Amino acid sequence: MKSTQCYHCGDSCDGNLIKFDDKSFCCNGCKTVYEIFSDNDLTCYYNFEDNPGAIPTEIQGNYDFLDNLDIVDKLLDFNDGNTQIVTLYIPHIHCSSCIWVLENLHKLNPKVSSSQVDFPKKKVRITYNSDETSLKEIVLLMSSIGYEPYISLEDYDSGKKAVDRSLIYKLGIAGFAFGNVMFLSFPEYFQVDGFWIENYKNIFRWLMFTFSLPVVFYAGQSYFISAYKGLRSKILNIDVPIALGIAVLFIRSTVEIIFDLGTGFFDSLTGLVFFLLLGKFFQQKTYNFLSFERDYKSYFPIAVTRISSNQQEENIQIYDIEKGDRLLIRNQELIPVDGILINGNAEIDYSFVTGEAEPVAKKSGDKLFAGGKQLSGILEMEVLASVSQSYLTQLWSNDVFQKDKKSNFKTITDTISQNFTIVVLLIAFTSTTFWFFFDASKALNVFTAVLIIACPCAIALAAPFTLGNMLRIFGKKKFYLKNATVVEQLAAIDTIIFDKTGTLTTHKEDTISYDGIQLNKEEKSLLKSSLRASNHPLSRTLYSTFDDVEVFTLSDYNELVGKGIQVTYNDTSLKLGSSSFVKNNDQKSTLDTSVYISFNDVYKGKFVFKNSYREGVKLLFNSLKNDYNLAVVSGDNEGERVYLEENLPEGTDLLFNQKPEDKLEVIANLQKDNKKVAMIGDGLNDAGALAQSDVGIALSENINVFSPACDGILDASEFNKIGTYIKASKKAIQIIKYSFILSLCYNVVGLYFATTGQLEPVIAAILMPLSSISIVVFTTISTNILGKKIK
Repeated sequence: MKSTQCYHCGDSCDGNLIKFDDKSFCCNGCKTVYEIFSDNDLTCYYNFEDNPGAIPTEIQGNYDFLDNLDIVDKLLDFNDGNTQIVTLYIPHIHCSSCIWVLENLHKLNPKVSSSQVDFPKKKVRITYNSDETSLKEIVLLMSSIGYEPYISLEDYDSGKKAVDRSLIYKLGIAGFAFGNVMFLSFPEYFQVDGFWIENYKNIFRWLMFTFSLPVVFYAGQSYFISAYKGLRSKILNIDVPIALGIAVLFIRSTVEIIFDLGTGFFDSLTGLVFFLLLGKFFQQKTYNFLSFERDYKSYFPIAVTRISSNQQEENIQIYDIEKGDRLLIRNQELIPVDGILINGNAEIDYSFVTGEAEPVAKKSGDKLFAGGKQLSGILEMEVLASVSQSYLTQLWSNDVFQKDKKSNFKTITDTISQNFTIVVLLIAFTSTTFWFFFDASKALNVFTAVLIIACPCAIALAAPFTLGNMLRIFGKKKFYLKNATVVEQLAAIDTIIFDKTGTLTTHKEDTISYDGIQLNKEEKSLLKSSLRASNHPLSRTLYSTFDDVEVFTLSDYNELVGKGIQVTYNDTSLKLGSSSFVKNNDQKSTLDTSVYISFNDVYKGKFVFKNSYREGVKLLFNSLKNDYNLAVVSGDNEGERVYLEENLPEGTDLLFNQKPEDKLEVIANLQKDNKKVAMIGDGLNDAGALAQSDVGIALSENINVFSPACDGILDASEFNKIGTYIKASKKAIQIIKYSFILSLCYNVVGLYFATTGQLEPVIAAILMPLSSISIVVFTTISTNILGKKIK
């Protein structure tokens, strides 16, 4: 029998079908959203895509902190008293319908002036009249139609980060100047003679000089600054010959037009800076809409509800929490600080901290740790420590989080450029000295030609274009890297460490087996009806396994946190849950997760949940075993050691019962033995290991949601391609080396003619951009071919 789909969100309506306006809905929330759109003539929302909506969540009280004007002011992009502008992150944006409805918010709330969606970044920029509406009202409206914004402490703590557009401005100025200088140089190129040209050539030359000024002193200033800093630190970096080349071109060209000796080399000068900046821009154009530096602030609420001594509720900023305060934590809210549970049914999901999704039941008097999410109603807790002293923030107190991996990694360009710079400068000064004594008229031409022809722009462009294109290719393959340097670091690794739970395994395909007396049809119906009423993850997983079983409404239902479910229907009573709760006499110890059941206090059996390993785990390890040292480091017990030993290659290290600090220590010890380590994990419990490793990769079922601080995010669906990505990184480094060889051949030939005085600077200036273009073309084509081989 075909399942009926919800007209709004597309979920199944089986068991809770609501009919309205000849359409089917799975819940009143979806029906209400449809009514809102219908009343405001926005039903063409459904024309863009079938079932585009999301089920709106219950958010009553969740945004009371937006009544605090100090907090709102920190979130705003612009505020002049009556007009306010805010940018909100909306994780659910996924199709053209989402864009359309969010850009029509003014029809749902006339106080909204405009709303503009940035689809790649999943953000919407909203302008509204603050005298007539508020940010809280807008957020509640968006939540009611299924587009709840994601507002975190990170937004409040750091404020709105200014966007650095200086590179774009510099590139635009250099490109504008380059084009105009080339146009003004045409008469000189083609040796055009005549009265008009002779009378106006000086104007053309001074115009070219004028265009070169912002290029040298603004667009190219970073190269002079870098070269100066390098020389002060007694380091000859790659920017030294670039800066020297720019300076020589500018000075030589300026002298020529001042004394009317020639037209100079302003075309080569502006072209050189333009191509160098183009390489920088390409390198920076990465997946900057993903957050790779997330820490606890990304997941904490901005404000929490504090219960005062007179039992009044008040919203306070999270940093105002003090020891001894009593906090109110609502359903699905994150616990911001360590504390003691006072009252309420606490069922805490610590997956943000531990990576394990199974909730932990707590009773009054138990300690609650920061980072847990409350899953069962409202609870009250007493604060033991401020937010900066909580267990969760201590995960980041290790020194490894303060280190900059990039600063400790010497790139291939750095390695080659230092020697290259020394050689080029020696050749330039030596050849100039030689010609100064034998033919002084050629000395300056030789010096200029050598610096121009040997300008390392080709070398400077090889890595940015190769690695930048690899970032784009990896991104299309759902592998998102933090920056170009990570590609080089990935190519250098020799050891790979995997977390187990959530990395090698997936909760989406857990295997469930039944061990006990076969259940009849009535018992299965009662069992499924009981599971249907529970929100426990194991209950939901088990519920989905009963496909063709009838369900009915239960009146006598009682779920005991941490124990199980007790139900009475007609003359039959059911218990399901832990062994002690069901009063099972089978006390045989097991390392498996099990749900026990009994009818009328007669034990029937148990459902055993086996971890489901991701597809391709065995093949992945076998493909890596010959080239890398492999290890599995897990916080779980050794229940599946035998399975892993049988399915993973011989020699794979298996470490169990590892705490977060233990994982970090394992990697640190390997690095002491000069191993280059890649760590692949998921939860925040892996954050220390991910940061300590040379390359930390976070595996995520949804890249727009949670990921700890890392160097890259890998979509879980592409897990079995890790080896392919590493091999592609190594081949990318080979492409860079081939580019260096190509550039070296060009330089050797060019330097021969330059040092022997056979190459005029103007010819060198024409050849120099051609070498840059050839490198860009070679690296782009090579990486595109490499990208097509990644499958």
